[in-house]
Amino acid sequence: MKLRVDRDAFAEAVAWTARALPTRPAVPVLAGTRMEVAADGTSLHLSGFDYEVSTRASVEVLSEEGGAALVPGRLLAEIVRNLPPGSVFIDSDGTKLRITGGAARFTLITMPLEDYPSLPAMPGRIGSVPADAFAAAVRQVCPAASRDDTLPMLTGAYLDFSGEALSVVATDRYRIAVRELWWSPEDPGLDLAALVPARTLQDTVKGMIGRSNVDVALSTVTVGEGVSLSPGEGMIGFENGERRTTTRLIDSDFVKYESWFPREFGARAEVAVAPLAEAVKRVALVADRHTPLRLAFARGEVVLEAGSGEDAQAVEAIEVDYEGDPLRIAFRPDYLVDGLSGVETDTAYLHFTEPTKPAVFTDVPAKEGDAPAFRYLVQPLRVP
Repeated sequence: MKLRVDRDAFAEAVAWTARALPTRPAVPVLAGTRMEVAADGTSLHLSGFDYEVSTRASVEVLSEEGGAALVPGRLLAEIVRNLPPGSVFIDSDGTKLRITGGAARFTLITMPLEDYPSLPAMPGRIGSVPADAFAAAVRQVCPAASRDDTLPMLTGAYLDFSGEALSVVATDRYRIAVRELWWSPEDPGLDLAALVPARTLQDTVKGMIGRSNVDVALSTVTVGEGVSLSPGEGMIGFENGERRTTTRLIDSDFVKYESWFPREFGARAEVAVAPLAEAVKRVALVADRHTPLRLAFARGEVVLEAGSGEDAQAVEAIEVDYEGDPLRIAFRPDYLVDGLSGVETDTAYLHFTEPTKPAVFTDVPAKEGDAPAFRYLVQPLRVP
């Protein structure tokens, strides 16, 4: 192959395809990025695959000679990212691929193309969702997913497609994050769900193009008249512009999360999100992740405390609009920060029942009586 490509566009495309490549692949070729010039010579197709996640991207090029090559993906991404701005020239000769940008020139040894697996086809399209809203939902919810791979179900983000409503949910048993958003289904009567690896979903939305739509594709199986389910060995795909990705679904049922949310609350605080989050971070400086950060709510203020008489201590008070009896409750500091970071409105509602029972953080709906778009249930810590 022999071609010229813009450095910035090429760097974005390479980064997109390389993001899911394994650092210690079971088979060496799975660490590679496949590069192939399109038949008409106007674009370069890039792809990566590790048998779980596939990534594909295209970038415009000026090609003098077609061809294909397989090169180490992460190394390629690092090289292109550090080239000077401007045009990048690529040409291959036998088992070598040369990359030239400005005065810099790199030579990579190619990997055997014939050993590279075929990428899976995209499943059937089921609808589309605004990219910005979907990316925001994933960022709000996925911090609540577990990182313990011994419980695969809890490492996933649950996507519940019901008509024009899409719910994105994650939990690690100690908290649950839920974001509701609108989407456009192919079938208005659609009722499907998929459990997607949360880390893959987070990587996917990082490269999405703003102010555009994301097509969602899902493999399904009909189990009865009018009833379709996503099978355990199913696959979900996302397509955004010239970028596509697929990933296998987690073969597990998700928890019945709605039953965890309390129906009634005995107290509620409305608080400015940014000042509370900043106060939590300051007070938590004297605590580790598992040390309780205590909050004492009373009319007009909340007092945050961490530490004890034998350790470093911190105290800070901020204003709140509080309704209910005085309340003392404690949380892990990082759980508090994750919950507040998920709230997109300037103020948040903090709902409480008892000091030992879950609290629920939500955004403040634009209209009184409307359901919040984001909900975050968190289990408090017991303190003496």
